[in-house]
Amino acid sequence: MNTRRNFLKKGFAVGAAFSLADLGGLFPADARAADAPAAKAGAPKLVAIRDGDRASMVTRAIDELGGMSAFVRPGQTVVIKPNIGWDVVPERSANTHPDVVRRLIELCLAAGASSVSVFDHTCDIWERAYENSGIAQTVKDAGGKMIPGHDKSYYREVEIPGGEKLKTTLVHSLILDSDVFINAPVLKHHGGATMTACMKNLMGAIWDRPFYHRNNLHQCITDFLRFKKPDLNIIDAYAPMVRNGPKGKSVDDLIHSRTLLASTDIVAIDAAASRILGHAETGIEHVRLADAAGLGVGELSKVDIQRIKLAA
Repeated sequence: MNTRRNFLKKGFAVGAAFSLADLGGLFPADARAADAPAAKAGAPKLVAIRDGDRASMVTRAIDELGGMSAFVRPGQTVVIKPNIGWDVVPERSANTHPDVVRRLIELCLAAGASSVSVFDHTCDIWERAYENSGIAQTVKDAGGKMIPGHDKSYYREVEIPGGEKLKTTLVHSLILDSDVFINAPVLKHHGGATMTACMKNLMGAIWDRPFYHRNNLHQCITDFLRFKKPDLNIIDAYAPMVRNGPKGKSVDDLIHSRTLLASTDIVAIDAAASRILGHAETGIEHVRLADAAGLGVGELSKVDIQRIKLAA
């Protein structure tokens, strides 16, 4: 496991206030500070949970949000969109860990979902990414459906109402046709967008990713939210990649925070994820833009944060 001291020696450049103990202030050492200032009534809820295995943290986080039945009704279809972009093993944390995907599928099916489909528009060869990430086998074992995202025929054109840079785009039919949309990225550094979390993960739901890079990446990431927001967001921050993202080079690119975040507010959860990577809560440009546009809450003082530690 990489300690804070060892990782700083390897070049993890973050603010002076960052430490693995409090994850950039997300888990204050002073328990009283964790509850102040009090979030206003009606504030979005964020669950920040740490020090358990991935499956138990998913279960507890969903319980804190009212259980999976609060999101999935009997007979509904569900799509889960993890990161599966890269042909690397789970230990590298370039993709969402299979244990997170498995537990989400199990909870959806237990809530009565008629089907749970999983896909990503991968960067590496899709068959290898699906297989070597461990997600394809996990989805099969858990009773879900693994759906490709590599062919343009899977996508349909939609308009982005009020989009500044992204006016139209091709979106995977699962996002358009499923009753429930669960967004489940891994947390990691990204060379272009600074951070991959929930907002950035939605690039894997569209066909023309290069368009984003040519036309103000952060604004396009923000614009997509004007068309579609997930019903539930889960971030696998168990072993975040803090350099050399989005694919990474080795396990030396990771820290082990043993954390998972969950929220219905995609901006709030990405603001919290920013803190884990050592940035200010709106220090990531697309988080700042989305907060300013009223697409979610980026100021964590305005969020009802449930902080939970599963182990001493």
